[in-house]
Amino acid sequence: MMDDTLYTVEEVAARLAVHPETVRKWIKNGQLRATNLGGRAGYRISKSALDQFLREREEPLRDDN
Repeated sequence: MMDDTLYTVEEVAARLAVHPETVRKWIKNGQLRATNLGGRAGYRISKSALDQFLREREEPLRDDN
C-alpha cells in the first residue's frame, strides 16, 4: 500500500530545518515536486516526492578534477 501523505511547505521546512522560503525555492526551481492547491492552501508535497528529493540530495558529490 502506498503512503500518500501530503505535507505543507511549513511541515517540510520544519522536518528539514530550513526556512519555508527555501522549500518554495526548491519547488519553483524543480528540485522538489509539489502540487499547488491554489489560493491560501498553497503547495502540498507528497511523501514520495519528499523521499525522492532526499535521496537525490544524499548522492555523493563527484569531484571531476
